[in-house]
Amino acid sequence: MIAFVSGPVAALAPDSAVVEVGGIGIAVQCTPNTLSGLRMGQQAKLATSLVVREDSLTLYGFVDDDERGTFELLQTASGVGPRLAQAMLAVHTPDALRRAVASGDEKALMAVPGIGKKGAQKLLLEFKDRLGAPIGTGTGIGAPVSTGWRDQLHAALIGLGYATREAEEAVSAVAPQAEAAEGTPQVGPLLKAALQTLNRAR
Repeated sequence: MIAFVSGPVAALAPDSAVVEVGGIGIAVQCTPNTLSGLRMGQQAKLATSLVVREDSLTLYGFVDDDERGTFELLQTASGVGPRLAQAMLAVHTPDALRRAVASGDEKALMAVPGIGKKGAQKLLLEFKDRLGAPIGTGTGIGAPVSTGWRDQLHAALIGLGYATREAEEAVSAVAPQAEAAEGTPQVGPLLKAALQTLNRAR
């Protein structure tokens, strides 16, 4: 198993990064929150989890061991594969997920694309005694990842190589979409919309 990758960031995309390790570019699937902390050409170290399928080998990258451990634990539930587990971590931090399970918060899980009411109820039952207690408190550690979507989206665009002015204009362009969304805006879809706006402008 590849426990982590460390090296300069060679490329960034809306859902992945390429980290150069010993002259080899390693493609790593990441959440918008993880990508927002990466910068082209700068050193990065990502905890990783390798998902093996008959027709593919996919490496997923995370900001720390806690996020990776949560990603792997989420997949032990029936019906949860790597994509859904990653989507859950794109919307909530590991601690926010622990708090949601501990408090039986269906709506928090339903904020994740692909999880409906019945699915949320099922996951709450499956994870009840497995995710553990929240580590952080209040709005600090463990706050939902989607809090402050403007800052996260802006940082992600800068990390992808766009100028500050372009990033600000793209954030403003998708603001109506974010404000119209039910619940807390999700950075992933907003990042894709912002990139479409930027591509049209060029």
